[in-house]
Amino acid sequence: ARNLLRDDGVIFISIDDNEQANLKRLCDEVFGEDNFLGCACRVSKKASNQGDFWSPSFDYVLTYAKSRLNCQVFFGGVNYEAYNQTETDGVYKGEKYQLVRLYMTSLDPLRGCSNQRYYIEAPDGTLLIPPGTIFPEIKTDGESIPPVRGDDKVWRWSKETYLKNKEKIVVKAVKSSNLIDSEGKTVKWNVFTKTYLKDVINNSTAKPNSLIEEHINQNSSHELNALGVPFSFAKPSSLIGYLAEISRLGNNDIILDFFSGSATTAHAVMQLNAEDGGKRKFIMVQIPETCDEKSEAFKAGYKTIADIGKERIRRAGQKIKTDNALTALDLDIGFRVLKIDSSNMNDVYYSPDAISKDDLHRFVDNIKPDRSDEDLLFQVLLDWGVDLSLPLERKTIADNTVFVVADDAIVACFDRNGGVTEAFITELATLKPLRAVFCDAGFASDSVKINIEQIFKLLSPSTDIKTI
Repeated sequence: ARNLLRDDGVIFISIDDNEQANLKRLCDEVFGEDNFLGCACRVSKKASNQGDFWSPSFDYVLTYAKSRLNCQVFFGGVNYEAYNQTETDGVYKGEKYQLVRLYMTSLDPLRGCSNQRYYIEAPDGTLLIPPGTIFPEIKTDGESIPPVRGDDKVWRWSKETYLKNKEKIVVKAVKSSNLIDSEGKTVKWNVFTKTYLKDVINNSTAKPNSLIEEHINQNSSHELNALGVPFSFAKPSSLIGYLAEISRLGNNDIILDFFSGSATTAHAVMQLNAEDGGKRKFIMVQIPETCDEKSEAFKAGYKTIADIGKERIRRAGQKIKTDNALTALDLDIGFRVLKIDSSNMNDVYYSPDAISKDDLHRFVDNIKPDRSDEDLLFQVLLDWGVDLSLPLERKTIADNTVFVVADDAIVACFDRNGGVTEAFITELATLKPLRAVFCDAGFASDSVKINIEQIFKLLSPSTDIKTI
């Protein structure tokens, strides 16, 4: 896990009383004591009669960074519902914001507020100012005067801040206002500032509480029941969403779960993307642990826990798209399932010198006979270090099946029956892919195999060619 983390990455590890102390020692050794960010307690249930002495109702969440120096400070949260308006233009276009009164009665004008009493012009030309008995001599927007008495009230912002941030000022007609005009008369206007959610999050210094109370396991039972997925002891997706929020997970970040279970983390990531339009990706890891034959999951047709997770991702994704039909039209709920296996290649491919002449008759092909074209494609993606989540397209070109990865990242033909001719290669080269791969047994003749580099050099000189 440490090696997979980005330099500013964070790992959360959930553990109970029995192994918490051992886990702490182990992580101190692997991540370094200096990279320990703290331990939170999560309330897992509100009532329980289990246990011999104490009734366990919480678990621990140990938190480590790859590098504490590169790690962002955790975010203490914000009332998202208050940011109920969306900017329509300017540099903040599309950003959520709320309106906050610029005048607060609680401000003491005689405590360092000498530049906070000034005029603000309303749409009808009225000059607005907080209550008081002293006014600027020049009647124009931005003109100021220092308060003299405690009842000479002031704005929250200084004059300089106001003049620099006029685009964040909103003057609205209201039923009742405690502002006055330049003659000391009551007005129908009030002044607000736009407070943008993004700025609040970026500038927040509040820290999350290390006692997590709102994400109990019972919530996960309700979630799974709503999806019709049978699974016990899952954590609620809201917990993963909460950890993503406090660790400031970026809109294009990757979140990895080594113990996927019912794929709670995948559910949470899709929900986050639906809420804010993010493009986060998830990687779920789960061994194909068999379900107990007496369990509801097994009776429902799920042979392994991995099967449960895959089905949950499908159902959760569809439900999230349905529930967010107006805002999540382009939400990507697709996923790929990969299984660990041995290499697709026979031993002769990796160490041909180690094979004696007497054994050569056993190796008709470099490739093991039970491997599909998709198996070969993903091995090539891994060998080249290409993102496994890139879009794939299967095409037929000159009667050959061709895989096209992300338009031009890779074109691959795994024909093993001599179907790769010069005419086919010429047509393939016109696609100008970054990489091209073929099977050694697929070339129609030795001359075709020899000429392939010349054909690509002529039509697509930047293509990297690989033969397996």
